[in-house]
Amino acid sequence: DGKLLIQSTTSICFIVVNEFCERFSYYGMKAVLTLYFLTYLHWDKDLSTAVYHAFSGLCYFTPILGALIADSWLGKFKTIIYLSIVYVIGHVVKSVGAIPTVGNNSMHIALSMLGLILIAFGTGGIKPCVAAFGGDQFDEEHGSERQKFFSIFYMSINAGSLLSTVITPILRGDVQCFGGDCYALAFGVPALLMIVALVVFTAGSVLYKRNPPQGNILLEVCNCIGFAIKNRWRRWKYDPQRKHWLDWAEENYSKRLIEEIKMVLRVLVLYIPLPMFWALFDQQGSRWTLQATRMNMAFVRMLNAMLILFFVPIFDLIIYPLVGLCRINITPLRKMATGMIFAALAFGAATLVEVNVVKTVVDPAPAGSCLLQVFNLAKENVSLKIPGSDLFPEPIQYLQNPPKYETLPLETSSKKLKIQVTFNGKTSECNHTFDEQKAYSLILYPDPTTGIQCKHVDDHIMKNEDGNPLLRFLNTLPEAINLTVGQMVFQLPSNYSMSPNKTVDRGEYPHVSCSLQSDQCSDLGLGLLDFGASYTVILMEESGKIVAHKMEDVSANDVHIAWQIPQYVLITIGEVMFSITGLEFSYSQAPANMKSVLQAGWLLTVAFGNVIVLIVAEGAGLEQWKEFLLFAVLLLAVCIIFSIMAYFYTYVDPDQLDKLYLEDSGKEGNDDDDDDDDDDNRKKETDDLHLNKMGKGTRL
Repeated sequence: DGKLLIQSTTSICFIVVNEFCERFSYYGMKAVLTLYFLTYLHWDKDLSTAVYHAFSGLCYFTPILGALIADSWLGKFKTIIYLSIVYVIGHVVKSVGAIPTVGNNSMHIALSMLGLILIAFGTGGIKPCVAAFGGDQFDEEHGSERQKFFSIFYMSINAGSLLSTVITPILRGDVQCFGGDCYALAFGVPALLMIVALVVFTAGSVLYKRNPPQGNILLEVCNCIGFAIKNRWRRWKYDPQRKHWLDWAEENYSKRLIEEIKMVLRVLVLYIPLPMFWALFDQQGSRWTLQATRMNMAFVRMLNAMLILFFVPIFDLIIYPLVGLCRINITPLRKMATGMIFAALAFGAATLVEVNVVKTVVDPAPAGSCLLQVFNLAKENVSLKIPGSDLFPEPIQYLQNPPKYETLPLETSSKKLKIQVTFNGKTSECNHTFDEQKAYSLILYPDPTTGIQCKHVDDHIMKNEDGNPLLRFLNTLPEAINLTVGQMVFQLPSNYSMSPNKTVDRGEYPHVSCSLQSDQCSDLGLGLLDFGASYTVILMEESGKIVAHKMEDVSANDVHIAWQIPQYVLITIGEVMFSITGLEFSYSQAPANMKSVLQAGWLLTVAFGNVIVLIVAEGAGLEQWKEFLLFAVLLLAVCIIFSIMAYFYTYVDPDQLDKLYLEDSGKEGNDDDDDDDDDDNRKKETDDLHLNKMGKGTRL
């Protein structure tokens, strides 16, 4: 027994390293996937987001296919090998599609989509098999060692995720190839890691304990369920010997198979509430990331993966043993329910953070209105009057900073307004058309003929999605000017021209190089360009030199991202108690011939959790803090339902299945229906076939 345990421990080393490399491969590719769509394939944000989530969803729906192949046909080992080859081919195709010299844009799109489909089938297909195959290395009497394996297995997932999301963006941005960002390398390294994963897994083949496939077990299960329903419908009289509706299949199917189906169905019913946990958990990559972009992000990212590596050993080595010393029976289902509570608390914390974050966000104008701010460049106070509005009652000061957005009622979707401008005792009119729910800047500047002129430009008031500041320049000079801010180049025409908003890196900019058509100009100082802010820099000539006046259109983020730490700590504790426990629970509660199928059922809860997010996010139309609060309340309600279901759940007893196997083995093949010889023969053949299958690769 000791030698077998040592062999099992050695074999899982290959499985854990394989999982680390595979997760590095998967998350490394996903870390730059959206940017690849936007900057390389030149898709818009909506299409990029849709394809990204479609790919993610496919990765969690394909595990059921891999599980069926493993349990019914090839076995887990061969399924992992063959689908890993498909996985590698997908990565290679994806990398080739990122080489600019390979065909045109249509060819790049075709190769990228083919690569993603192959990757989705590869990663999804092996996902339920690798975890179940690792569990297969331990006998039932080594349950505690198997539980530790699932903890280490989960840590390897997060370690691979953490390193890849740091390394692959560096490979993309800091390494230049083919005259630009090196997406071919950023996708090529994950392909190499997947090859390493395949080689490592194959290297341990002589040590693995392999359970052979049990034939088309899913078809047999479906036939058994169908026969039970049909037989129960035909014989409507109550039979006290048949306490469960599946017992009506006993004429044609063995008691062991019936009990195994009961086991699986009990677990699957228990899984019905679980997608709500994943609906909250997976918002770390969407809603919480968007929340972070509206905060001061001078802090490290990837908190969840780092906290997982910290909390898993803490829980396994300290917290769970201490709770056990208090004589508290922590069952797997109790752990999972507690994990739900922590996830709900995490969203409660996210709600509090969101309430403070929105204070730095400019609210969009309601229907029938627009937002308007004014830049006064006329060097004297200017009075502004808009017919039908009492906005701007006080004179607007020269270079008033910060300007303030006011809500201008339009009453229609679009309206042309005559704006009266009074300057140095003279009044002139400006005609401008404004559209509802947009934001504008009205620029007032001196004119030697009329005294003052005005023009309006569209504004962008949304926080940048990557958290970096937005910057634009207003050139008041009579000649064009070029500026370089970091790696971003701005080319501005002359005479009060406004450049488009561009994203620049957050940081101090004491020196910004500039050049005029006539000569070089002295460096300009912009100071700090902070997280989440939008700036308009007005270039003016004063005392013979060019001066930059920085105006803050949208306030910088003043809530530090460290305030997200509590919600990440809470959600990670919830993940440790819910996800790792659920992974091991799915294995331990499944019959030997359906372990991969039940692992796939567990993974499907993740897919349906993402569907819930889409439904609530698109259908509810709530403010973000209200949406967070709604999710927290929904998960608490689901936790109560799950706890009630868990209270009535009966854990699997492997010895009971062994007893049923022995009973089936001793049968003579007769049943109560002596008048139907065909039924007798069919039942005996089915029992013999099933018993023969169950005698292979199953602990007896």
